[in-house]
Amino acid sequence: MLDVMEIQEILPHRYPFLLVDRITEMEKGKSVTGYKNISISEPAFMGHFPGHPIYPGVLILEGMAQTGGVLALKSNDLSAEELQNKVIYFMSIDKAKFRSPVRPGDQLVYKIEILKLRGSLIVLDGKAYVDGKLVAEAELKAMVVDK
Repeated sequence: MLDVMEIQEILPHRYPFLLVDRITEMEKGKSVTGYKNISISEPAFMGHFPGHPIYPGVLILEGMAQTGGVLALKSNDLSAEELQNKVIYFMSIDKAKFRSPVRPGDQLVYKIEILKLRGSLIVLDGKAYVDGKLVAEAELKAMVVDK
Protein backbone atom coordinates (compact mmCIF):
# COMPACT_ATOMS: atom_id res chain seq x y z
CA MET A 1 0.00 0.00 0.00
CA LEU A 2 2.81 2.44 0.94
CA ASP A 3 6.45 1.67 0.20
CA VAL A 4 9.41 3.17 2.04
CA MET A 5 9.65 6.15 -0.32
CA GLU A 6 5.99 7.03 0.29
CA ILE A 7 6.46 6.58 4.05
CA GLN A 8 9.33 9.10 3.91
CA GLU A 9 6.92 11.61 2.38
CA ILE A 10 4.82 11.30 5.56
CA LEU A 11 7.37 10.78 8.35
CA PRO A 12 10.51 12.88 8.96
CA HIS A 13 12.56 9.81 10.02
CA ARG A 14 15.45 8.61 7.87
CA TYR A 15 17.99 5.77 7.97
CA PRO A 16 19.07 4.47 10.40
CA PHE A 17 16.03 5.58 12.40
CA LEU A 18 13.21 4.91 9.94
CA LEU A 19 11.87 1.69 11.45
CA VAL A 20 9.00 0.75 9.15
CA ASP A 21 9.68 -0.56 5.63
CA ARG A 22 6.17 -0.86 4.25
CA ILE A 23 2.52 -0.22 5.11
CA THR A 24 0.43 -3.15 3.88
CA GLU A 25 -3.05 -2.19 5.14
CA MET A 26 -4.68 0.97 6.43
CA GLU A 27 -8.18 1.99 7.38
CA LYS A 28 -8.04 5.72 8.11
CA GLY A 29 -9.19 6.57 11.61
CA LYS A 30 -9.07 2.89 12.66
CA SER A 31 -6.01 0.72 12.04
CA VAL A 32 -2.78 0.15 10.15
CA THR A 33 -0.49 -2.79 9.46
CA GLY A 34 3.14 -2.40 8.47
CA TYR A 35 6.40 -4.25 8.72
CA LYS A 36 10.14 -3.98 9.15
CA ASN A 37 12.56 -6.57 7.87
CA ILE A 38 15.18 -7.16 10.54
CA SER A 39 18.66 -7.56 9.03
CA ILE A 40 21.94 -8.45 10.72
CA SER A 41 23.27 -5.19 9.23
CA GLU A 42 21.04 -3.11 11.57
CA PRO A 43 23.31 -0.67 13.47
CA ALA A 44 21.82 -1.77 16.83
CA PHE A 45 23.29 -5.26 16.46
CA MET A 46 26.84 -3.93 16.75
CA GLY A 47 26.29 -3.60 20.48
CA HIS A 48 23.04 -5.46 21.25
CA PHE A 49 24.49 -8.05 21.81
CA PRO A 50 27.77 -9.11 20.17
CA GLY A 51 27.56 -12.83 19.40
CA HIS A 52 23.88 -12.92 20.44
CA PRO A 53 21.98 -10.36 18.31
CA ILE A 54 18.61 -9.32 19.75
CA TYR A 55 16.62 -6.42 18.25
CA PRO A 56 16.14 -3.85 21.05
CA GLY A 57 12.67 -3.55 22.56
CA VAL A 58 12.81 0.24 22.48
CA LEU A 59 13.25 0.07 18.69
CA ILE A 60 10.23 -2.24 18.44
CA LEU A 61 8.22 0.40 20.33
CA GLU A 62 9.58 3.15 18.08
CA GLY A 63 8.61 1.13 15.00
CA MET A 64 5.08 0.77 16.40
CA ALA A 65 4.97 4.51 17.00
CA GLN A 66 6.18 5.31 13.47
CA THR A 67 3.60 2.96 11.96
CA GLY A 68 0.92 4.59 14.11
CA GLY A 69 2.27 8.00 13.09
CA VAL A 70 1.60 7.21 9.43
CA LEU A 71 -1.98 6.31 10.40
CA ALA A 72 -2.43 9.44 12.51
CA LEU A 73 -1.18 11.78 9.81
CA LYS A 74 -3.13 10.05 7.03
CA SER A 75 -6.29 9.98 9.19
CA ASN A 76 -6.18 13.78 9.47
CA ASP A 77 -6.36 14.04 5.66
CA LEU A 78 -3.46 16.47 5.51
CA SER A 79 -2.20 17.63 2.13
CA ALA A 80 1.38 16.86 1.07
CA GLU A 81 2.33 20.44 1.92
CA GLU A 82 0.67 20.25 5.36
CA LEU A 83 2.44 16.93 6.07
CA GLN A 84 5.79 18.66 5.58
CA ASN A 85 4.97 20.99 8.49
CA LYS A 86 3.81 18.33 10.99
CA VAL A 87 5.60 15.91 13.28
CA ILE A 88 4.38 13.45 15.90
CA TYR A 89 5.75 13.47 19.45
CA PHE A 90 5.49 10.56 21.87
CA MET A 91 3.67 11.52 25.06
CA SER A 92 3.66 8.19 26.87
CA ILE A 93 4.15 4.45 26.56
CA ASP A 94 1.99 2.32 28.84
CA LYS A 95 1.48 -1.39 29.37
CA ALA A 96 4.59 -2.31 27.39
CA LYS A 97 5.36 -6.03 27.34
CA PHE A 98 8.05 -7.93 25.51
CA ARG A 99 7.15 -11.57 25.00
CA SER A 100 9.80 -13.02 22.74
CA PRO A 101 13.15 -11.87 21.27
CA VAL A 102 13.34 -10.56 17.72
CA ARG A 103 16.39 -11.72 15.78
CA PRO A 104 18.08 -11.02 12.44
CA GLY A 105 16.11 -12.53 9.57
CA ASP A 106 12.73 -11.90 11.25
CA GLN A 107 10.00 -9.82 9.69
CA LEU A 108 8.50 -7.66 12.42
CA VAL A 109 4.83 -7.00 11.66
CA TYR A 110 3.22 -4.02 13.38
CA LYS A 111 -0.56 -4.02 13.91
CA ILE A 112 -1.79 -0.73 15.31
CA GLU A 113 -5.36 0.26 16.23
CA ILE A 114 -6.61 3.68 17.25
CA LEU A 115 -8.15 3.69 20.70
CA LYS A 116 -8.76 7.45 20.70
CA LEU A 117 -8.31 10.17 18.10
CA ARG A 118 -9.30 13.59 19.31
CA GLY A 119 -7.88 16.55 17.43
CA SER A 120 -4.10 16.31 17.56
CA LEU A 121 -4.08 13.64 20.33
CA ILE A 122 -3.93 9.96 19.42
CA VAL A 123 -3.96 6.87 21.64
CA LEU A 124 -2.86 3.64 19.96
CA ASP A 125 -2.92 -0.04 20.80
CA GLY A 126 0.24 -1.46 19.28
CA LYS A 127 1.16 -5.07 18.77
CA ALA A 128 4.23 -6.55 17.07
CA TYR A 129 4.38 -10.07 15.62
CA VAL A 130 6.97 -12.40 14.11
CA ASP A 131 5.57 -15.35 12.14
CA GLY A 132 2.13 -14.67 13.61
CA LYS A 133 3.43 -14.84 17.20
CA LEU A 134 2.97 -11.81 19.47
CA VAL A 135 6.43 -10.53 20.46
CA ALA A 136 5.61 -7.11 21.95
CA GLU A 137 2.69 -4.86 22.80
CA ALA A 138 2.06 -1.41 24.25
CA GLU A 139 -0.37 1.46 24.49
CA LEU A 140 1.12 4.56 22.89
CA LYS A 141 0.02 8.17 23.23
CA ALA A 142 1.22 10.82 20.84
CA MET A 143 0.42 14.30 19.61
CA VAL A 144 0.58 15.78 16.13
CA VAL A 145 2.28 19.17 16.32
CA ASP A 146 3.65 21.83 14.00
CA LYS A 147 7.40 21.64 13.31
